[in-house]
Amino acid sequence: MKYRELQLQGAAINNHLQETLSNIKLIKSSANEEGEIDRFSQINQKNMQANLRTVQLWSAFAPVIDFMNNLGHIIILAYGSWEVIQSKMSIGELTAFLAYLNQINQPTKRFSKIINVLQKGATALERVFETLDTKPEVAEKEDAIILPEIKGHIQFENVDFAYNNSGKNVINDLNLEIQPGMTVALVGASGAGKTTIANLAARFYDPIQGKILFDAHDVRDVTLKSLRGQMGIVSQETLLLNASIKENIGYGKPGVTDVEIEVAAKIAHAHEFIMELPDGYDTIIGDRGMKLSGGQRQRLAIARALIKNPSFLILDEATSSLDTESEYLIQQALQKLLQNRTCLVIAHRLSTIQNADMIVVLEQGKIIETGTHSELIAISGRYAYLHSMQFPQ
Repeated sequence: MKYRELQLQGAAINNHLQETLSNIKLIKSSANEEGEIDRFSQINQKNMQANLRTVQLWSAFAPVIDFMNNLGHIIILAYGSWEVIQSKMSIGELTAFLAYLNQINQPTKRFSKIINVLQKGATALERVFETLDTKPEVAEKEDAIILPEIKGHIQFENVDFAYNNSGKNVINDLNLEIQPGMTVALVGASGAGKTTIANLAARFYDPIQGKILFDAHDVRDVTLKSLRGQMGIVSQETLLLNASIKENIGYGKPGVTDVEIEVAAKIAHAHEFIMELPDGYDTIIGDRGMKLSGGQRQRLAIARALIKNPSFLILDEATSSLDTESEYLIQQALQKLLQNRTCLVIAHRLSTIQNADMIVVLEQGKIIETGTHSELIAISGRYAYLHSMQFPQ
């Protein structure tokens, strides 16, 4: 147990360091450097105590091994000396026997010294096997088929979903049909289930009831690669690699050409700022794109989604980090791109979805209104209320 505690405390230190470095701006802006030093000191103190207990255990074990080995030498030497005195054994035989015993004891001593390493390794392996034995939330069937190229007809039929079997449904009896080429916007308060619906469509989770169909194919019957390979996803949290701009845009499409990368960047209005960088498309952008502004990172994410030429797009607040001018340009580009493609848009800023073919208003995981912008404004319901809050007369 002491070795397991040592591993856990070491992991706690690594997690704390990663968390601190990832949020260094928050720490500095809050002038909380001393508080973080205190937090680290407390975690480090626990790690030191765990190390001390492990050393104490080893310190008690190692002398016992040495004592047993030395005791064996003493017993053999005493008995052998008596045999020599009795002329039952020669001095040479006793010396040879002691030499053989020493050769036997040396591997034993070396083995005792690596027990400490073996214990640490066994504890680490235990944690590795715990991770490997964790069942995936989404499992692909052994007989899953490859999803043919889709037109974009998507259906949610009586879908219920809850996180971690909490018993409280996030999505309740959802029935939604999206025709090929439609742009459908999901609107609602935080926690209404907008992002959950997008995650279900991408099969990051499976519903606890009901089914989701792409061109009449249940997503649980097709391979994940063939499903997600026909999707482009731009999330609110921009995810980028510590690599070049070229590698980030082309990620997920093997064999992509420089021309394709440049075309996607131009559509996303990223080409201009990329060419202003010292190394252009070969510029390394740092961990999570830290060398770029929020708007620049978002435009790279949009370009990455577009380069796959997806049949189905998910835009989760895709323009949330853009300034007004960039947002307008992106919206114009997306309007051209979304022609003949199915798109699911999640938006809090209602100005970005007024041209959607259908707006779905959610509340507590249920659909309460559907229609176009003008239709929903006309019925003076929940959408009209949200619109009036953002655009007061």
